[in-house]
Amino acid sequence: MNLLVAESSDEFVNIIERRRIHTTIVDMDSQAGGLVTIKIIRMNYPLLPCILLARGAGEAVLSEALQLDVFGVIDKPVDMSILRELLNRLFIKKYNSSIFA
Repeated sequence: MNLLVAESSDEFVNIIERRRIHTTIVDMDSQAGGLVTIKIIRMNYPLLPCILLARGAGEAVLSEALQLDVFGVIDKPVDMSILRELLNRLFIKKYNSSIFA
């Protein structure tokens, strides 16, 4: 497993075009905006699983995340055991792999 971090939307697009990505973890508070980033992903990679990190996500954010087919939303600060469990469920469902078990 490799972790790739993008500091800007341009860097993100560069990474996603050049590497095989199995899932994205998007911070709602990112420079480009978390939901905007997921919209960009959906335009070109509609099946790529996304997890959204958000502080106190309200109904509007959760509703839009659902419309964008986000796999899960995790409250910040992130509890790593919750993230690992969500990644485990995602990889079992999408890739038939229990790499995070």
